[in-house]
Amino acid sequence: LQAMSDSEQDWLALRPQEPSPSQCCGSGCKPCIYDVYEKELAQWERAKAVQDKSLLMGKREQSNNSELNPDTFTAFSVSSVEQLTEDTYQYKFELPGKSSLRLSLGQHIVLRGVVNGLEVQRAYTPISPRNAEGYFEVLIKCYEAGLMSQYIKTWKRGDVVFWRGPFGGFPYQPNKHGELLMLASGTGLAPMIPILQSITDDEEDETFVTLVGCFPTFDRIYLKPLLQDLAQYWNIRIFYVLSQESSLEKLPQSYQENTYTGRLNEDLMKTIVNSCRRKPFVLICGSSAFNEDMSRYLKAAGIEENSCFVF
Repeated sequence: LQAMSDSEQDWLALRPQEPSPSQCCGSGCKPCIYDVYEKELAQWERAKAVQDKSLLMGKREQSNNSELNPDTFTAFSVSSVEQLTEDTYQYKFELPGKSSLRLSLGQHIVLRGVVNGLEVQRAYTPISPRNAEGYFEVLIKCYEAGLMSQYIKTWKRGDVVFWRGPFGGFPYQPNKHGELLMLASGTGLAPMIPILQSITDDEEDETFVTLVGCFPTFDRIYLKPLLQDLAQYWNIRIFYVLSQESSLEKLPQSYQENTYTGRLNEDLMKTIVNSCRRKPFVLICGSSAFNEDMSRYLKAAGIEENSCFVF
């Protein structure tokens, strides 16, 4: 058997690597990392067929110009790390000058990490206002055994990490819906924040909002000062559902009247839906189990599927 020629080996070295399942964040991104791979593979095959490597020069794995791009990863540097609860952190990233990410509402971006030589990708939704200049912020919950969490926990100020995007999002239009009912579990709060801020920033937008935040305990509610500020607006109501608190007595007075203990179940859902001032359009974000439960309870409360959007 003749040994593979140098040229063959060169071409094999240039062949794009098929992503491993851990690299797909599972959020239905367009393009997905597999779409990017298919595109690069087709480009490689065309170049190899005519033996012209210059056709591969357009292939940029990552860029350093701090312009977010759905196809390639861009480097951003961590400017601050703030621990919010025992397992949740708020990370701030620098953007050059006064530039902003220019995301539409509720869009997510995909983070790439390498853990023990394995590349992992996960989707997160920035919580900074859409028009924030010179920075963006992301809320991340770290899990004990999470691969990506092991990588994220090592971040400190000045570290460079790679993001691509944006993807998804909720096509929000001011005053299109009489009332938005937001059901968020834990970090599922993230896509709700920019939408809330865009409503409170726009004096012409008279959409009512009822946000229901589900957390285990009072201590583990994220972004309390921000939520308290938002709740001051005439059109915003915020409720908390705390699954592991048994009584409201220890809670600050200002939280007692808008907090429920236990889980957000079918009965509570009916109560909340009935308290809405107009027929609500519902936004849901949490674990897949949470999303399924909410959809079921909403149906029982008379909310049709076409009046719901799941992040």
